[in-house]
Amino acid sequence: MTTILTIQSHVAFGHVGNRAAVFPLERLGCETIAVNTVQFSNHTGYGAWTGTVFPPDHVAEILAGVAARGGLAGCDAVLTGYMGDAALGAVVLDAVVRVKGLNPRAVWCCDPVMGDVGRGFFVRPGIPEFFRDRAVPLADIITPNQFELEYLSGRVVEDLAGALEATAAVRALGPRLALVTSLARRDAPADRIEMLLDTPDGAWIVATPRLDLTPPANGAGDATAALFLAKLLETGSPAEALGHAASAIYAVFTATAAAGRRELQLIAAQEELVRPRRLFVPEKVR
Repeated sequence: MTTILTIQSHVAFGHVGNRAAVFPLERLGCETIAVNTVQFSNHTGYGAWTGTVFPPDHVAEILAGVAARGGLAGCDAVLTGYMGDAALGAVVLDAVVRVKGLNPRAVWCCDPVMGDVGRGFFVRPGIPEFFRDRAVPLADIITPNQFELEYLSGRVVEDLAGALEATAAVRALGPRLALVTSLARRDAPADRIEMLLDTPDGAWIVATPRLDLTPPANGAGDATAALFLAKLLETGSPAEALGHAASAIYAVFTATAAAGRRELQLIAAQEELVRPRRLFVPEKVR
């Protein structure tokens, strides 16, 4: 049984953070240890929300309790995402070091949630620098969107060559795998959205039709990172994990568009999290 420690935000209503990651992980057969960094009524994309950003001491206390039960010793991976406060970074790094000390084969999949194209940064001051300078160099896998890739690499991404230069730059910081969860480039058809995976053994791109989700659904990056990590741990194949993640999240988008809802329809599309009906095959580009 694969066990994943996931340290992310939590919302009561909707699907972002751990609420977007835990269910896909469990449907793909992973045991999860979910530690929440915030508890909000809903995601902040609504413009108004209630709730609390948990102080670092609280998160550290929860992790200490898990460790006391032997929970960290059985972890095969750590998955992290949105952080409400830069001070939480030290707690996350400590958890990763402890897990890897207990299981040297464990991997850290870091989703450097900072901002998005059109919105810019939406996190508190200090968080982008934490990801760039401390988290990314220690991570095994990173899953930035295009905006985050540009910030981490210091490059503007306009075409495939630029995207590959950017992923090579961020991998040079430390991670073995860089998965760009949303890529829009001028040398690709405008009616599709892509994911790009760069690894030491090559790079793959997978394209899916661009769906009209109005208003846009939040949490897709959180769910995609979880799907990719679970499938990678199951198969050991980065390209296969990429194809599965793209196919599964496309099924979720399709269900979300059909429902006319703002929140990701993870429950409605749950069978396709495991066995997507429409499969998208990655193309090797390097």
